[in-house]
Amino acid sequence: MDSQLYLDKRQVDEARAYASAIAEQVMRFISDKTTIASERTVLRLFGLDGVDEEYVPLPNVVVDHVHERGGLAGGITRPLIAGLIHTGLDVQGLGEAVARGEVDLLSLPTAPEEAIRERGEVLAKEALMRIAANRARRDEYLGRLGEGPQPYIYVIVATGNIYEDVVQARAAARQGADIIAVIRSTGQSLIDYVPYGATTEGFGGTFATQENFRIMRAGLDEVGEELGRYIRLCNYCSGLCMPEIAAMGALERLDVMLNDALYGILFRDINMQRTLIDQNFSRMINAYAGVIINTGEDNYLTTADAVEAAHTVLASQFINEQLALRSGLPPQQMGLGHAFEMNPMLEDGFLYEWAQALMAREIFPQAPLKYMPPTKHMTGNIFRGHVQDALFNLIGVATGQGIQLLGMMTEQIHTPLIHDRQLAIESARYIFNNARHLGEEVQFNPQGKMVKRAQEVLAQAVDLLKEMEGKGLFQSLAEGLFADVKRSPTGGKGLHGVVVKADDYYNPVFDRLQTALGVREEGR
Repeated sequence: MDSQLYLDKRQVDEARAYASAIAEQVMRFISDKTTIASERTVLRLFGLDGVDEEYVPLPNVVVDHVHERGGLAGGITRPLIAGLIHTGLDVQGLGEAVARGEVDLLSLPTAPEEAIRERGEVLAKEALMRIAANRARRDEYLGRLGEGPQPYIYVIVATGNIYEDVVQARAAARQGADIIAVIRSTGQSLIDYVPYGATTEGFGGTFATQENFRIMRAGLDEVGEELGRYIRLCNYCSGLCMPEIAAMGALERLDVMLNDALYGILFRDINMQRTLIDQNFSRMINAYAGVIINTGEDNYLTTADAVEAAHTVLASQFINEQLALRSGLPPQQMGLGHAFEMNPMLEDGFLYEWAQALMAREIFPQAPLKYMPPTKHMTGNIFRGHVQDALFNLIGVATGQGIQLLGMMTEQIHTPLIHDRQLAIESARYIFNNARHLGEEVQFNPQGKMVKRAQEVLAQAVDLLKEMEGKGLFQSLAEGLFADVKRSPTGGKGLHGVVVKADDYYNPVFDRLQTALGVREEGR
């Protein structure tokens, strides 16, 4: 490890070892459990879509039909395939028949194990072939059109109306954006179903639905052809439907997805057992689809002080890295999060921010780090805000960040207007171009403030990870070691959807992903 900050490689290795042990504990705990969201994901990948006459999504209808009567421990695949065999219907037809009350999956005779396995393998293979075809199509676009250099310029659209989002997204792409993130409607992470169809009335954002994904993907492909540059699409699969939305994103060729159980636990009060199980399956899907995940460590600094809590961000990055590896995600798809959130009135704060960003880059050299702009200390003074964002952009390019979510000078005033976004993109492009190789030209004082700061944060992160390894992740979260937020292992939303697997549990999608990604399931 060649470190401009003179970081001790032994300390980095020690931190990784503690994080690895923490991740192993988590994987052992979740290995004998599934969730209603994970089972709904299997149905979606098998081709079940649509809603019943009360607008309840059919994957919810079928899984609830089995779960409420205690039949989900063996997985949804078993009763589904028995239903396919005995009725002669296809997956969509069977789901609709269950919704109409015409078929009771649990009253049907069981099917021979060989027949279940044979049909399950076919369904899983077809699902993964569709995902693989999307990944190949992305690769074709990138090979033919190319894309902008890193740091990728990442901006958001958040109108609530998918059709208006497309208009704004195309405008942003023409202005120079590389990634368009469609902000999700407020509170969607807390609903235990995925809305259906195109939506036009979100609050603070637009609902994440498969049809909305399709509409935006088509809009970005069109403008990408016009510009001769591939435009990446980002959305959120965090929350109670994490693996379902990951599957929808894989089926509609999203490129980046917010995917972090720790964020959901801390900031949405989602039960930690539920979301860590779902995260593993969702990350396997993202890994296979070639999707870059984004993690949410930047949010820690909205509730905790960015100077005092910097080591918690680094510790969480280490844990997220290890959990991601166990889900088959390579480092090149780990958009580990951090943020430029120190008080701008802090003397030498710019130096400390630079040290923090460079430390993350050195420790995670292959990860396309997701660097988040100042928000906590934005005041509504647009002129100072624009300067804060400029300093953030300078550090981003100097430290080789992968994904730069641009700040807006009107932060704390309103959702960005098109001209706010244009000014942000112009500023970022100017700074990125003028300082493109700044990081290669700079050497740091071994006894200076930046080196001392980075070494202190790393040492504190090692100590925290050592403590967490002794307590386990669940107890550590209960004690509020991240973001000054305490969560109970049995509290929060969604625990009712956790199911202990039976000995004959069968999920052919999970099994195929394990084989394809070269990962193993702990404890089974």
